Amino acid sequence: MDSFRKYLRLCWFNADPIGLPRSVSFLKNNLIIFFVIQFLIQANLTDDPIESFYEVNLEMLITSLFVWIMLYCNKALFAFVQILSAFIFSTNAISCLIIPVLAWLTITEHSLSYYSLIVLLVWEYLIASFIIKHTLTLNWLASTIMSLFYLVITYAGSVTLGQLL
Repeated sequence: MDSFRKYLRLCWFNADPIGLPRSVSFLKNNLIIFFVIQFLIQANLTDDPIESFYEVNLEMLITSLFVWIMLYCNKALFAFVQILSAFIFSTNAISCLIIPVLAWLTITEHSLSYYSLIVLLVWEYLIASFIIKHTLTLNWLASTIMSLFYLVITYAGSVTLGQLL
């Protein structure tokens, strides 16, 4: 529970990702939660559970590979567990908020549900930028560009590769 609170501070831009606790069991639990949440979201969007299974697994693999390459180039592989946990946990936290918004959007198609979804997606993007900024000690512009690259690679890459399989 202590790790949960420390990683939750990251969602409020109030923690240094490298200074977060290193816990492999916390990472494993977050990966399981990530798989379940993302699978539910993907299965709802695609109506094909097999395609969703591939896409979520590819997304986890691409995210892990992105973090590994980023840390390898920065000679900071010692922080792999913390940074991967930070990315996965923040995605889980925002996704838990996105699920009811997607249900609301599906049922009512109210414009406020679209705005809420956009706010949550921007928040997730800013958290990724924050993690990259503090991990690589970049300025905000460079970290937001790298975060955009990360999101395009992970989400578009997993969907594209999932379609090819």
